[in-house]
Amino acid sequence: MNKFSILARRFRDDENGAAMVEYTVLLGIITVAVIATVVLVGAWVGTQWTTLQAALP
Repeated sequence: MNKFSILARRFRDDENGAAMVEYTVLLGIITVAVIATVVLVGAWVGTQWTTLQAALP
């Protein structure tokens, strides 16, 4: 039981794990933002291309 409490205390005091979780969440948010931007820009370009194609004889 003593080993377990020492291990738990060491895990609680370790700040590297918390920083890694924060960076992972930040990376996830950035990834979602980039994907959303690519989808929105792709839809806009598709609309512009269709409009240009319809305008040409």
